[in-house]
Amino acid sequence: MSNSVYQYQWGQTRLILLFVAMALVTALAVISPAWAAGEDRIAVIYPDIGEPYRGIFEKIIDGIEDKVGTRVANNPVRADTDIGGLKAGLLRQNTKVVIALGRQGMKTATVLNSGIRVVVGGVLTVPEDEARTQPVISLSPDPALLFARMKALMPAAKRVFVVYNPALNGWLLKLAKEAARAQGLELVAHEAQDLRSAVRFYQEFFSAVDSKSDVLWLPQDSTTVDESSVLPLVLQASWNQGVAVFSSNSAHVRRGVLFSLYPDNVALGKSLAGLAQDILNSGGYGGRGMMPLRDVQSIVNLRTAKHLGLNPDRLQGFDTTFPEQ
Repeated sequence: MSNSVYQYQWGQTRLILLFVAMALVTALAVISPAWAAGEDRIAVIYPDIGEPYRGIFEKIIDGIEDKVGTRVANNPVRADTDIGGLKAGLLRQNTKVVIALGRQGMKTATVLNSGIRVVVGGVLTVPEDEARTQPVISLSPDPALLFARMKALMPAAKRVFVVYNPALNGWLLKLAKEAARAQGLELVAHEAQDLRSAVRFYQEFFSAVDSKSDVLWLPQDSTTVDESSVLPLVLQASWNQGVAVFSSNSAHVRRGVLFSLYPDNVALGKSLAGLAQDILNSGGYGGRGMMPLRDVQSIVNLRTAKHLGLNPDRLQGFDTTFPEQ
């Protein structure tokens, strides 16, 4: 083979290899534009605390990364975290949206002041003025999901009673009114801004309750559902009178509440990532304010259900049962 022919074939081979390399880079850019071009990125800020909360945050992050399709920068923070250093690191990574988890994560993210937009999750509630500036997925289950489950368990139910502190759950009660109407239920809500008035409302409820048509909803409310004083009284009265009580706090099921809903943490992470991606795609917030938790799993207390005489067929479909079967 002459030298000129050899050089020609080698030149053709190099040209083919160049085209293959360019095609591969283009394909990678289509599959993972953030990797290929260093474009808009998502980061997570979460509290640097121990178990069981660390495991919960890790599950949420798993969901975020599954939705995004790649690893995201994780930034555990404490009260003494260097905000300036954190901000500089996020900007070096070309971060455009931060998903802030937990109260400490939200507090840290909101003081960055660097043009980075924020999505919040893993909190019960935030002050109204803060919620107006960013989307927040609460840990409080959507009343629509709670009421639908309640109606499926007790089709004869007609009224849902609730005692709540408007400073904590005023936003949630607005949703609850619509949710009750959709299920053909009447929502009877009493505002209580202190423990004494909350106890009085519960006493009035149990003194006139119709156990066949009235049910009681316990929101996640430190004022009206005090764990040490109010909850034991409510549970004892409901057991004695055969009244169905359901809660937004899944820990209450082990103490005797009929059922509750709790976060599906991986699915919650996917929802948070979806909000972040919407911001990246649109360049701004599509919606702001408090949103209830819709990524949920369910738990039922079988002993309480039996005590209330509920149809066993209606107890199917719960993710968790107590006591465990």
